[in-house]
Amino acid sequence: QVQLVESGGVSVQAGGSLRLSCAASSYRYNQYTLAWFRQAPGKGREGVAVIDTDGTTKYADAVKGRFSISKDTAVKILYLQMNDLKPEDTAMYYCAADSSVPPAGILDAREYRAWGQGTRVTVSS
Repeated sequence: QVQLVESGGVSVQAGGSLRLSCAASSYRYNQYTLAWFRQAPGKGREGVAVIDTDGTTKYADAVKGRFSISKDTAVKILYLQMNDLKPEDTAMYYCAADSSVPPAGILDAREYRAWGQGTRVTVSS
């Protein structure tokens, strides 16, 4: 089972930028679909961005054009570059991984078995 550790969450003002990182420990890193999810207080966990094993990316409509997901396979780190942040982006952000995510569920939290502990992002207006 892959271990995931997020970092980079801080408090920023609206319009600012932030980059989250997720370090993984697994020799099978290239076999995992990797994703970022977030959970705001009182809400469910929602998919933000995903990068598949072939490098294909997908984004939630709410973050398209503002967020960018990438990975460095040499050091096994997943990134989420967040630009033009809005107060509604405030949430706990989690990275997730799984080796058998169906295309239809690529932004569905139920399809991922490995999770990090989360990193908090707060955007003030």
